[in-house]
Amino acid sequence: MEDKWRWIVLTAIAPVAWGSTYVVTRAVLPDLPLWGAVLRALPAGLLLLAVARRRPHGAWWWRAFLLGALNAGGFFVLVYAVAQLLPSGIASTVMATSPLALMGFGWMLLGQRPRSLSLAGALAGVVGVAVMLYGGGDAVDPLGLVAAVSAMLLSAVGYVLATRWRDVDVLSSTAWQLVAGGILVVPFAVAVEGAPPALDAAAIAGFAYVSLVATALAYLVWFAGMRRLGPAMTGLIGLLNPVAGVALGALVAGEALTARQFLGLAIVLVGIGVGQTARGGRVAADGQSARASRKPRVGTKNVVPVTAAEKSRMRS
Repeated sequence: MEDKWRWIVLTAIAPVAWGSTYVVTRAVLPDLPLWGAVLRALPAGLLLLAVARRRPHGAWWWRAFLLGALNAGGFFVLVYAVAQLLPSGIASTVMATSPLALMGFGWMLLGQRPRSLSLAGALAGVVGVAVMLYGGGDAVDPLGLVAAVSAMLLSAVGYVLATRWRDVDVLSSTAWQLVAGGILVVPFAVAVEGAPPALDAAAIAGFAYVSLVATALAYLVWFAGMRRLGPAMTGLIGLLNPVAGVALGALVAGEALTARQFLGLAIVLVGIGVGQTARGGRVAADGQSARASRKPRVGTKNVVPVTAAEKSRMRS
C-alpha cells in the first residue's frame, strides 16, 4: 500500500507541472505553436538522452517516432491550437475526459478492464472540471473542438502504447520519443512560422521551465507511474492538471476563485480519491501475479525429477 501511494505522489508531479504551463505560456512565451512545441520537446529529449546514453534499436526506431508524434510533437501542436481556438473552460472539460479514454484503450491494448470505482471517479472528474471551468454561453469553434478531441485521443493512445512497449527502461523510451517528436515538428515550424523566434530573457526562462520541468521531469514520472499504476489510476491522477492550473492562476496571476470553482475543485478531488480506492493497476497486478506464481496450479502434479540411480533402486 505504501508503494502504491508513493507512486501516486510521484506521478502527481506531472499533471501539476502541466497545469503550471498555462500560466507560463500566457505570461512569457511567444504565440508560435509549432516552434513552441519544438522548443519544449527537443531540449527535454536531448537532456534525457544525454543521461540515458542509449540509442534506439530495432523496432524502437519506428516506435520512438510514433510515440513522439502521439505524445509530444502532434500533441503539443494541437494543445497550442486548442488554446487559441477554444475557451479554456471548454478545452479543459474535453481534456478531462482523458481518464475515460485511457481506461478504454488500456482495456483494448493491455487487457486491463477498468473497475466501477475508477469509472465513477473519472466521471466525477469530468463533471467537476465542467463545473469549475465551464461558465456556459461560450462560443464553440468546431475546428477547436476537433483539435481538442484529437489531442486527447492521441495522447491516450500514446500513453497506453508507451506502457505496452516496456522492453526498454522508462528513461530511454521517454528520451527517444521527445527527441523524435521535436524533430518531426521542425520542418513544419520552418515552413509555416519561418525562422526560430528571437527570445528575450523571460521567454528563455519560460521555455527552460516548460522544457526541463513540465516536460522532461513530468513525462519521466508520468510514464514510470503509468507502468506501475496502470492507465486507469494514472488517468485519474491526471485530473490534477486543471486543478493546478486554476490554483496557480489564483496564486500567481491573482485570478479570483468563485464559489462554483471551489465546488468543481472539490468534486474533482473527490473523484480522484474515489478512483484511487479501486483495486487493480500495476501494483495490485504485480502482487497478484507474484502470489499466483507461488501457488500450485489446479489440475497439475508436483513432478520431481528422478535420477537413474533412484530408478534402479525402485526396480530392485
